[in-house]
This record gives sequence, C-alpha cells and structure tokens, in this order.
Amino acid sequence: METKKKGGFTGQLGFVLSAAGSAVGVGNIWRFPYLAAQDGGGLFLLVYLVLVLTFGFTLLATDIALGRRTGKNALNAFGAIRPGWSFLGKMTFLVPAIIMTYYSVIGGWIVKYMVIYLTGRGKDAAQDGYFTGFITSKAAPVVFMLLFLAVTSFVVYSGVEKGIERFSKLVMPGLIFLIIAIAVFSLTLRHTDASGVERTGLEGLAVYLIPDVSGLTASRFLKILLDAMSQLFFSLSVSMGIMITYGSYVKKDVDLNRSISQIELFDTGVALLAGMMIIPAVYVFSGVEGMASGPSLMFISLPKVFDAMGPIGTIAGIAFFVMVAFAALTSCVSIMETLVANCMELFHTSRKKMSLIIGVLSAAAAVLICLGYNVLYFELPLPNGQTAQLLDLMDYISNSFLLPLICMLTCIFVGWVIKPEWIAEEMETGGCVFRRKKLYRIMIRYIAPVIMAVIFLQSAGCLR
Repeated sequence: METKKKGGFTGQLGFVLSAAGSAVGVGNIWRFPYLAAQDGGGLFLLVYLVLVLTFGFTLLATDIALGRRTGKNALNAFGAIRPGWSFLGKMTFLVPAIIMTYYSVIGGWIVKYMVIYLTGRGKDAAQDGYFTGFITSKAAPVVFMLLFLAVTSFVVYSGVEKGIERFSKLVMPGLIFLIIAIAVFSLTLRHTDASGVERTGLEGLAVYLIPDVSGLTASRFLKILLDAMSQLFFSLSVSMGIMITYGSYVKKDVDLNRSISQIELFDTGVALLAGMMIIPAVYVFSGVEGMASGPSLMFISLPKVFDAMGPIGTIAGIAFFVMVAFAALTSCVSIMETLVANCMELFHTSRKKMSLIIGVLSAAAAVLICLGYNVLYFELPLPNGQTAQLLDLMDYISNSFLLPLICMLTCIFVGWVIKPEWIAEEMETGGCVFRRKKLYRIMIRYIAPVIMAVIFLQSAGCLR
C-alpha cells in the first residue's frame, strides 16, 4: 500500500519552490510586518535574521532530514526510528489538522478583498466597519472560504509532481515579482496630511530598517525575542509535519544543505520585502500610529491606505491582494498535503479519495469557524492574557501551545535520543558537506530546547 502514497519532487528546484511556497504565506506577508512595526523595526529584523540562521536552520534541517531518511510522513516518521516516540508523530499531525480548520477561512477573507478590488469597489473596503461587517455575516465568509478551499483541494488532488510542484513552479516566480514591484512602488510614495506634515516612503523605510533601542529593557527584548521566534514557526512551516512530509518526497541525489539555504533565503527575503512594501505605505498615509494597528493591518489599515492613494490605489490593491491570495494558497496546499499524505498511510487509500475526504471535512470545520463570528460567537480568556473567539482559540492551541511543545520534544528526541549525528549522516548523503554541523549539534542539544521551553511556558501563562 505504500506505493499509493508516494510521488516525489522531480529535483531540487521543484522541492525548493514547493517548500518555499509552504513557507511563504500569510505569516510572512501579514504577521511579519506588524510584528516588525511594533517591535522596534530594525531591532526586530536583526533578532529575526540571527534566529533564522541558527534556530530556523536547525528546525528545517531536522524536519527535512527526518522525512527523507525515514521516507515516511510525520505521523509515522518518529515511530519508525523509535517506537516509544510514536506519540510525537501523532502530536505533530494534530497541528496541521487544527490549522486547516481556520487557514482556509482567512484565505476566504483574502479572496473576498481580491474580488472587491478587481471589481473596482476598493472604496467600500476602506469604510469603517466593513471588515467586521463582512466576517460577522453568515453567508459571504462561507462562500469565499469554499472557493479558496476548492482550489486548494484541486492542487493536492492532482498529486506531488502534477499538482504541488507544477503549481509552485508557476506561482512562486510571479509571487516574488509582485512582492518586489509593490515594495519598490511603496518607496516612491509621498503624502502631505491635513496638518501639513509631509511623509515619504523612504522615511517609512528608515523607520522599518533602523533599530529603535529607545527605552529598551530586558523584558522588552525578551518580548521581541519571543515574537521573532514565534514568527519562525509561521514563516518556515517547521514542527508541524509539513517539512517532514515534503522531505519524504525528496530524492537522495538532492543536496539538502543547498536546498535548506535556498529555502531560508526565499523565506527571509519575502518576509523582509513584505515589511518593505507594507510599512512605508502605511507610514506615508497614517504615520507611526497607523503602523501600530497590529493584526488588523492588512484588512483595515491597508484598504484605507489604498483609498488615500487615489486612482492608483485600486491598481495597488489588486496587485497586493492577488499576491497575498497566491501566498495563502501555496501555504494552505502544504497544510492539506500533510493531512492527505498522513491519512493515506494511516488508512491505506488513494490520494484522490483522501483529498476529497479531507476537503469535505476541512470545509465542515471551516464553516464552524466562520460561524464563530456570529452564531457561535464567544469570548474566552487565554492563559497568555489574550481574549479569544473560535478562530483565535484554534490558532492559540496550534501555534502558541502545540508548536513550541512539539519543537522542544523534537529537539530532545534528536539531540539526546538518536543523537545529532543521525541527522548529520542524512545531510552528508552522496558526499555533501554539512558546513553547519557544529552549529547544528549545539543548537539541537542545548539552545533550542531551552528557548522552546521558555516560549511554551510564556504561552501557557507561566511567564509574564
């Protein structure tokens, strides 16, 4: 039955673009800019870059090497190495299962805004209360979610080579082009507000890139560190089974060292460009105050920015939301692929049948998430001090609770049970040079588990 599961990437380019497509998603384009804006601009960027080259590299290498060496998906990879650790595979499987319940809902929101701008109704999106009115309505969010989920399901249904790899090779170059074009355009913006103050895109770029260390304290630095670390999970798709699954599709003649470096470059470059295209534009039209709008930046603040641009704002809005829709789709494809691949192994059935089943189950769960803003609305205080609705609760369980716990256990498993050399051997397959072997050994055994423990305790409300 194993043959039913296996497809594979045709080579290094297909793997890198598919993995980068998973990594480059809403987390980069939506979450990264607002975290950078609220955490001191360049200071956050500096911390994040250091973490990518150390922590991010360690987690990527671990997941991809685990997948390729075992040839199995996340559900069975850990148990195949040590049967007593099969529980970790089950925990890992839970993360994409939970994320899938709400990611397609957010994807539907993005499709809605893309349609608004494509139909020339961008001014509507800039009105106060528009976003709230949309997500609290009973029908519209469900319709757009189903549309987004249908496209996702079709790509996964088509398989690894004909679906995921072909889709990634088609979409990723266009996605990168759009991000660069919008980022360059943002730097050319200039606006004079009602009080006569003129702001430019280049000034906004300086706010974004130059570290702000004013009033920096140990507690504030810890918050920046934790924010940057949590962003890594969003950005690199690590510790959620996705990269283990993709690793199981990688051929033995692919140099994992080079592939991981390319994925790091793709992902970090897109995140930096996302900040460059969003923060200067918001700064020009809304000042520093507009940059502090947090999670509402993409759906509330940016439409107001596009409206303030005049006629060219419609074109900018179309380009932006088309680009974000592509990014969300590549990530959602990777999440669904992980679920489908795991369930194919678990239930010994075909890709096409399991794609349809997972698609239907995901749609049913996503409908409940949509209803969480009207019929099923509630407010629940979380251990980390935040107040959650249904979508926020799912996000907290998957990203703030399970991910750091899984990552900590994975580091213990690799660092102390099977030992780092197990991963190093896979990284050196075919005579490849594992240049960061010493760094990997130190990170996986000592530094990563401690940092993950701190993040987990902070998310659980034990550290304030």
